[in-house]
Amino acid sequence: MNITAWLRAMRLQTLPVATSSLIVAVALINQYVAANSDAQMNVTVTVLCFVFAILAQITSNFANEYYDYVRGGDKAGREGFRRSVAEGDITPSAMKTAAIITIGIACVIGLCLVPTGGLWLIPIGCVIALGAFAYSAGPYPLSHHGLGELAVVIFFGIVPICMTFYLSTFTITAEVVKASVAIGLLSANVLVVNNYRDYQDDLDSDKHTLAVIMGRGIYKYLYILNGYVAILLLSGVTPLWLNFTYLVLHTLAFALLLRKKGKALNKVLVVTSMLMLAYSLSLALCN
Repeated sequence: MNITAWLRAMRLQTLPVATSSLIVAVALINQYVAANSDAQMNVTVTVLCFVFAILAQITSNFANEYYDYVRGGDKAGREGFRRSVAEGDITPSAMKTAAIITIGIACVIGLCLVPTGGLWLIPIGCVIALGAFAYSAGPYPLSHHGLGELAVVIFFGIVPICMTFYLSTFTITAEVVKASVAIGLLSANVLVVNNYRDYQDDLDSDKHTLAVIMGRGIYKYLYILNGYVAILLLSGVTPLWLNFTYLVLHTLAFALLLRKKGKALNKVLVVTSMLMLAYSLSLALCN
């Protein structure tokens, strides 16, 4: 087994997206617990939510590798990170099987949350599982119709943060909803860099990402907009110094995006992912 190829297929550089969402959820739960003496964090539930979120993202990455290759979107020598299936490091059938097994494990983890949250978690879990594949697969793959960024906001911001917070506190606040949208926007910026980099490849393969629909010239400004809107939404939750620091670094990252082309944009993607993780960790440490 080619361990390196499988680790590459997991796209470790993007996993801070799911990790950041859960870190922020924990920070929000801590804030709530501090303000409500009768509340406490359910550590077991939080850990299960974390594992579920990571497995769901890995599933989405595996499915994206498989379905983009099958549809002709991924080819050898692409501008982005090396794709294990397209480069022949992993067979398509093995990748498809891995995606199914991974989401199966995630579903088992999700079922462990049912005794705490109730049976209504089952249809929610089914929607999340389908979403992991619907991003790249099905008759209407979201990433091929300009809906990838929206899917990221929902499944890597709103859903994990709100669900984790609710399952630990059995309530939802306006601050939590705003924070979940904000983190979703920051998560979407990882995809913005990805689609900005792959613009020409996606255009040639008739993959209608939001970048292709909007045009590369306009689309790049979505990156800076997402960051500023996110911080505006978080302004009532996070310290002023942290928001200011993030905006400075975010603006510098945007300047870097404007200067880079092709494979050099891979560094911007990593910077964006790690900046989001650093912000989330800083928020958690402030509590």
